[in-house]
Amino acid sequence: MKILKQQTIQPNTGWADIVKKGQRIRVSGLNIVDFVVFNHANLRERLDDSRTRGNQGKLFISKGDYLFSKFNRPMMKIVEDTYTEGTHDLEKGMCSGYTYQRKAKLGRLGEYPREIREVPDHGCWENLSEVLKSWGILPEDIPSPFNIFMTMEIDGKTGKLGNTTVRPSKVAHVDLEAEIDCLVGISVCPDLMIEVKPVEVVVYGN
Repeated sequence: MKILKQQTIQPNTGWADIVKKGQRIRVSGLNIVDFVVFNHANLRERLDDSRTRGNQGKLFISKGDYLFSKFNRPMMKIVEDTYTEGTHDLEKGMCSGYTYQRKAKLGRLGEYPREIREVPDHGCWENLSEVLKSWGILPEDIPSPFNIFMTMEIDGKTGKLGNTTVRPSKVAHVDLEAEIDCLVGISVCPDLMIEVKPVEVVVYGN
C-alpha cells in the first residue's frame, strides 16, 4: 500500500477526512486520541460503542476486532496494534471544555498528577465539532469515541472508572482498515494526566 494522506495533528486540535473501503488509517502517538467514524454514504449511521462492546463480548478491543455502527455493521477492523502497556477505551466518552471548567470550579485540579497552569477552554467534543461541520454533522450527532491509548481502571464490583497515566512508553500505532467508505474524525485529547505530544495520521491505499 502507498501513502495517500498524511497529517500531523497538534495537541487539542482535530482532523477529519474520508477513508474508503479497503484503505487503512494509521494513528501513531504517545497520548490519547479520540476516534469517531461515520458511514460516508449515510452520515446518520455512525460508530456505536455499545454495539462494538456487545457484538464482541468485551470491554477492550485490539487487533482482529471491529468498530460497529448502531446498525450492527462492521465499519472498521483493527488490523495492527502495537500498544502493549495498556488497553484502549470504549467507556469514558469524550472530554469538552465543560469537563475541565467544572473540575476547576469544584477545586479538583489537584487530582491530576502534575501542575495544571492553564485550564483548557475546549476539548475533544469541540475539536470534533469543528472538523466535522464541513460534512454537515452537528455537535449533538457526534458519537462517543473509540479512545485510542486511553487506559482506564474499571472496578469489577462497583463499575467505577478511574483515570491512569498509563500511555505508550514509545510511539505506538493502531491501524484500522475500512470495511465501508468512512468519514473519520480524530481529536488529540488535551489529557491533563500527562504532557501531550502531536499525533501522526497516515491513510494508506492501493
